[in-house]
Amino acid sequence: MTGPEPIPHAVESETRADGTILLRSALKLGPVARNTGAWLHRWAAETPDAVFIAERDGPGWRAVSYAQMLTRVRRMAAGLLRAGIGPGEAIVVLSGPSIDHAVLSLAAQYIGVLTVPLAEQYSLIRQAHDRLRHCAGAVRPAAVFAADGQRFAEALALDVFAGVRRIVSRNAGPGMTLLADLDAEPDAALDDAHARVGPDTVAKILFTSGSTSEPKGVPQTQAMMCVNQAQYLACLPILGAKRHVLLDWLPWNHVFAGNSNFNMMLSNGGALYLDDGKPVGPLAARSLENFRLVQATLRFDVPVAHALQVAALKADPDLRRRYFAALDIFFYAGASLPADIWAAIEEMSLAETGERPFMISSWGMTETAPSAIIYHEKGAGPGMIGVPVPGLEAKLIPLGEGRYELRVRGPNLFGGYLGDAGGSAESFDAEGFFITGDAVRLVDPADFSRGLIFDGRLGEDFKLITGTWVHASTLRLKALAALAGLVQDVVVVGEGRAEVGLLIFPPPGQTGHRSRGAIVDETTAAALELALARLAETATGSSNRIARALILAEPPDIGAGEITAKGSLNTAAITRRRAALVDRLYDDADPAVIRI
Repeated sequence: MTGPEPIPHAVESETRADGTILLRSALKLGPVARNTGAWLHRWAAETPDAVFIAERDGPGWRAVSYAQMLTRVRRMAAGLLRAGIGPGEAIVVLSGPSIDHAVLSLAAQYIGVLTVPLAEQYSLIRQAHDRLRHCAGAVRPAAVFAADGQRFAEALALDVFAGVRRIVSRNAGPGMTLLADLDAEPDAALDDAHARVGPDTVAKILFTSGSTSEPKGVPQTQAMMCVNQAQYLACLPILGAKRHVLLDWLPWNHVFAGNSNFNMMLSNGGALYLDDGKPVGPLAARSLENFRLVQATLRFDVPVAHALQVAALKADPDLRRRYFAALDIFFYAGASLPADIWAAIEEMSLAETGERPFMISSWGMTETAPSAIIYHEKGAGPGMIGVPVPGLEAKLIPLGEGRYELRVRGPNLFGGYLGDAGGSAESFDAEGFFITGDAVRLVDPADFSRGLIFDGRLGEDFKLITGTWVHASTLRLKALAALAGLVQDVVVVGEGRAEVGLLIFPPPGQTGHRSRGAIVDETTAAALELALARLAETATGSSNRIARALILAEPPDIGAGEITAKGSLNTAAITRRRAALVDRLYDDADPAVIRI
């Protein structure tokens, strides 16, 4: 790590008579930009030739500098205005990250037009078109954009886009407009529109992943995004101390990449390289190719991507040397980082540099733009999410046994869901705190500055027939760690039952006899039974002891809502759709059931 040393946590607290704890950061919030255009103008003036964004082009990269991006954004914004797409209107974006997507998004934000990036699978998987219709119908867009008119032709032709201007980067079909044709000369109307874009202007609408209901639209104002980057910088001054490089594959319909990573580079004059691979499946090789090409200083990613990279680092000494020579921050979010991955990163860093890396995590939501709580001092461990960012207040409501319900309020918090006044009102308590639905624990109840540990989603908890609560999301993480290499994912079940059970999604290619939606395979069952028996030895009671399991024959179905836009499992949809398999799990006479 080269640059300023990490800032120790500084927390102000208040403990109420009922045991509720209020936590605030003692750090001061620095200057906040008026809008995202201010960042672009700043870096186009200060570092005009520096790379802002790059995407793969043949064996190398096609890069766009800050000065080039400002020119393209202003010309595109002028073109949108001349096409009749003005402030307050919306553009739905169907395709993933690209330079054209970035230009269109920043051009829209420049003049007060909303962008609505949606998960690619909503367009490319026919069974998910209902979700596309739901999201697009909620915003009634003036235009819809896709990178490739041919690849997205079926989605572009949906009735929800009837009469809507359809814009594509390439392969334009009948009735489609090429993005390049919107290019126009900037004029006074452009400058006037930009001058009206202030903190309260809605920049984009991001839809929640839909893990518990239909996706909900979350307006993201300029203030939410700009304040959040100032909060990051106050906690992590190294972000502004040098010009950083970030390689990112994550989709922009999700707040982690679309707000946090993208704006972190833009606000601090960094370089964003777009990884056109993915850390799983057939695109994993492409992701590793990009990983080898870009020597990033920031590694902000989800655990599955870090795991892929760790395997590559172990096998390639030169890659390992370059990785740790450049590394300033190792950051994970979206899921807990497995202990073996954490240990591998620390061990390799010590071997290469003689020091442990600066490894941190954070907690946030689409509704908080996203970062609300962040670990920003040395000494983090797996699961630790840190302390509130400056300006944000966290309320911890005691649930018993050292567990707290987490609620937050602050300047990076949204004002309410799109078109859902009732649902919005129910999402805030009487003091204006957002009810997150998440649970946390204190790292050290005697020292609040040590921060918080994420302890699962309250909505996934359930009671056994004995009345004992099962913290399902916490138990799921333990099961995934215990079953690493044996499963793709798991669902914890058992509401109203005597024992906790596990529905197992096996790795692709799992062999065995198919039996009415389940897999019977003695070898696999024996390995799972052994691993779960070892996990059971650590249990303290029926609430955290997995007593039975069932291997599912069918992978999660995105069309049936079993996978969210984030790519995570929708537990409620799975257990509802596979209720018969849950019943089988509790039938001791069924040969597919694995007893522990």
